Amino acid sequence: MAVRYLLLILPLLWLSGCSSSPDANDPTAGMSVEELYEAAREALDNTNYEEAINLYERLESRFPYGPYAERAQLEIIYAYYKYNEPETAILSADRFIKLHPNHAHVDYAYYMRGLASFRLEPSFINRWFNQDMTERDPRPSRKAFRYFSELVEKFPDSRYAKDAIGRMYALRNALAKHEMHVTNYYYRRGALIAAVNRAKYIVENYQQTKQVPEALGIMVRAYRQLEMNDLAADALEVLELNYPDHHETKQAKTRS
Repeated sequence: MAVRYLLLILPLLWLSGCSSSPDANDPTAGMSVEELYEAAREALDNTNYEEAINLYERLESRFPYGPYAERAQLEIIYAYYKYNEPETAILSADRFIKLHPNHAHVDYAYYMRGLASFRLEPSFINRWFNQDMTERDPRPSRKAFRYFSELVEKFPDSRYAKDAIGRMYALRNALAKHEMHVTNYYYRRGALIAAVNRAKYIVENYQQTKQVPEALGIMVRAYRQLEMNDLAADALEVLELNYPDHHETKQAKTRS
């Protein structure tokens, strides 16, 4: 009798365990992959990014292979980006690129990776004191520039290439301005050799930016203070030839 009673109890316990499983309170339980994708897409279109992320993650967990899983992996990048999680968006884009290097829309992953780096928010302290973006850590900007550059090199005909190039120009100007902040800092502190080296870096690496004439002006003044008059004259000659309206050029003409 005891054995028969136990056999009757076991199915009841199993059913009780099923009713308390996580899927019992999951409104997406039993959804097909198509239905789950449509729900995620609807949440994304309605700017409910947290819900979209949850649904895309569930879709990939339940249906890890096939075109819907690939769409989920691609679209979740944008969801993370809009949900203000740029670092997770970058990781998701990296993952998609590694998993699907030949995907028809892999260029979008490259583009979103650059956008997410471009968007990395300043710290609370920087926002509080309204710090100039070019005075902050330039690493996110350099990373964004590299990501956009990879997109343009690998997919020059991509629909995202034109926008990426425009952002690269903006990033390049910001990076040149950052270098100019550092150069001026060294010059004001009297670290003349360091100032000259940073100024030379700007001239060599950020041509056609507004910081080049300022960098040449620093070189002229720093070389003079270091009594390296030949180098000062060379820097001034380059400045006069390329930027005749620069104040250092005008002062040189006045002295002559």
